[in-house]
Amino acid sequence: MAITADDVKQLRQSTGAGIMDCKNALQENEGNIEKAIDYLRKKGIAKAEKKAGRETKDGLIVSYIHPGSKLGVLVEVNCETDFVAKTDDFKTFVRDVAMQIAASNPMVIKREELSQDIIDKEMDIYKTQAENEKKPAHIAEKIATGRMEKFYQEVCLMEQSFVKDPNKTIEQLRQGIIGKIGENMSIRRFARFQLGE
Repeated sequence: MAITADDVKQLRQSTGAGIMDCKNALQENEGNIEKAIDYLRKKGIAKAEKKAGRETKDGLIVSYIHPGSKLGVLVEVNCETDFVAKTDDFKTFVRDVAMQIAASNPMVIKREELSQDIIDKEMDIYKTQAENEKKPAHIAEKIATGRMEKFYQEVCLMEQSFVKDPNKTIEQLRQGIIGKIGENMSIRRFARFQLGE
């Protein structure tokens, strides 16, 4: 099947991948755009995993002030080089992360940063709720574990659904950008300020 310039353009708009990557993905998947999108996503995730161990000591600190000036965020995102820190893709990612923090108010970046006290307290609440619903003990445990996963998705930045594209988590967004820019990146820290809190 012949790959047209329109096919490459459409795939490029959907994924943000380079022209040659899009062309190769379409050739590998016999011109099927949906399969090519999956192919590129897998390739981006594989690239991101290869780069995961590389040190990130450059980057940007960005502020976001919500209209009305009653809510603000400072976030530090690191990458490997100052060259990448100056790219539009990186800057857009950092701004998107700052906006995400303003909108979704995460407690931590990753679930590993949650204190054991908070985890135990939430798990205890979910178990009690399930028991109050008259569920057997083994079912109550499964229900509590499921609710705990939902809790992680609400309070851990990397597991939250991206406000601009709820089909992606922040971690998936990060991996996609790593695949695109070719460097490891990490969200290092953030502070969220709300007037009166």
